[in-house]
Amino acid sequence: MRKNIWKLLLCFCLMGILLLSVGCGKGEPIKETAVEQQTEIVEITEETKSKTEVDQYQTEPTPADKPQPVEPQKAEMEDTEMHCTISISCSSLLENTNLLDEEKIELIPSDGWVLKPMEVVFHEGENVFHVLQRVCKQQKIHLEFMDVPLYNSAYIEGIHNLYEFDAGDLSGWMYQVNGWFPNYGCSRYQLQDGDVIQWVYTCDLGNDVGGGYSARNGATE
Repeated sequence: MRKNIWKLLLCFCLMGILLLSVGCGKGEPIKETAVEQQTEIVEITEETKSKTEVDQYQTEPTPADKPQPVEPQKAEMEDTEMHCTISISCSSLLENTNLLDEEKIELIPSDGWVLKPMEVVFHEGENVFHVLQRVCKQQKIHLEFMDVPLYNSAYIEGIHNLYEFDAGDLSGWMYQVNGWFPNYGCSRYQLQDGDVIQWVYTCDLGNDVGGGYSARNGATE
């Protein structure tokens, strides 16, 4: 009986030594792995943070290959004349008339063009809003906007008496320049010679006109 008890005790001792040696052998690598994982998490967090940082006007980082915003009060106006093309379209409403009140449907041109593409003159240092405001005045097109200090830009509420939210909660005016929807307001986009400006009405936060969130960095201003 005693022999059996000693055998059991000896087995327990050997098992304990074995477990202890295995645990000690793996302890250091586990610690290193944890440090590596923590470092990786920090790096991911920093990367995510850099991608989501906004400036003082709530603008997310603009792609490096796109024009950076220029604050209108810092823009230097020159006498040099340049040319750009501008157009205004509400063609997205042609397929969404069910979203509009009847008096609004009558405002939609049959081809969707409020202003067909036209070349205009501007002066170096002017921005997209300057051109829109001047062209609408010259062409007698209704334009309503408001200055938004938070974004340091004009916000376009309505063109041709078609307003934001007229076609639902996700509707409103957006602009693009050279096929790109900027992620900042139109007062902060300083024009270059030959730029092509397109104002479009969206019924789905840009997704129906090629300016959804994945394409923007774009802005609905």
